[in-house]
Amino acid sequence: YSRLLKGLELPFSRYGRVGPVGDKLHKLAELLSFQTLEDLHRCLMFHWKGSDLPVLDAKEPATILTDSSMWAQVSSTLQRLTYLDLVTYLPDDILVKVDRASMGVSLEARIPLLDHRVVEFAARLPSSLKIRGGKGKWLLRRLLSKYIPEDFIEHPKLGFSVPIATWLRGPLREWSGDLLNHDRLVREGFFQADAITRLWQEHMSGERNWHQRLWDVLMFQAWRDEQIVPPVESQLTSSYAG
Repeated sequence: YSRLLKGLELPFSRYGRVGPVGDKLHKLAELLSFQTLEDLHRCLMFHWKGSDLPVLDAKEPATILTDSSMWAQVSSTLQRLTYLDLVTYLPDDILVKVDRASMGVSLEARIPLLDHRVVEFAARLPSSLKIRGGKGKWLLRRLLSKYIPEDFIEHPKLGFSVPIATWLRGPLREWSGDLLNHDRLVREGFFQADAITRLWQEHMSGERNWHQRLWDVLMFQAWRDEQIVPPVESQLTSSYAG
């Protein structure tokens, strides 16, 4: 089934960088199963979904994304989703990565739009000035159209994601394979080894792209290795101090 869908990637590619079609359709089927926009938003934020958590005996704690009692008291779903992004996705993900990349070359990329006066103004705008005719950022587009050619404003959005999926099948295969070794996972007792191994095999075969879930586990495994085996520099420093 997934191999058949993979054959659709070439004709779909004329419409832009769509990624693996099979993964897109699997994702679409998952999103269509949700009853509310809040549930859909939470699905988009998480790599792992509830019962899919790979940690043995894990219980997901309540967070602002899962506990509605923590939500801001606003009048519309759009305002509520905007608020959730403002207190989670922006500071914990997008802004962190963009700030590291841009400030590394002394470039002010996001900061002008984070001025509290701009944020407060945007929060007060009615929804009709944010989304119109099926397009988001309507007011910002209108403003930019005075100074920038329309082709730039209406050009399809292109992400710049790190190609982790390809790296795991290529230069990082040996490293990741060692950290996700089934016997090792069983011995260490943190993760459901069978579930992780299934994801690893499906990813390596190209049947599915599970790089996000696998990367989560790999980061824990790599971090744990550092705690167990101190870096060479630390060992040398300790020996010298002794």
